[in-house]
Formats: sequence, C-alpha cells, structure tokens
Amino acid sequence: MGKPRDELLTIPQVIEEIGVPRATFYRWRSCRKGPKSIKLPSGAVRIRRSELERWLTSLEEAA
Repeated sequence: MGKPRDELLTIPQVIEEIGVPRATFYRWRSCRKGPKSIKLPSGAVRIRRSELERWLTSLEEAA
C-alpha cells in the first residue's frame, strides 16, 4: 500500500481552520511569515496539510 497523499488545502480552508481574516493571511504571505504555499499552473494557491501543521508547530515552539 502506498503512502497517503498530502492534502492540498485552499486558502479559504486554511483561514477557516486557523481562524484569521483573509487579509491577515495575505499579509503573512506577502511578508513570508505564513505557511509555504504552492502556486499551481492555473494560478490557484494551495498549502500542503503537512506544511500548515509544520508552520503551526513552529509558532508553538517560538512562543
């Protein structure tokens, strides 16, 4: 059995999960303070579930 695929989250899914306004998330992106994202050929942006969890963990350890 293969390794499960890492879920690709949309920005609305991420902001709902972490509970921040859309503008805050985009500000973090522009400052490179948010989770790393993937820009698809269509122009859509996705964030890997594993990257979101890694980013959240890094914030927890920094606090």
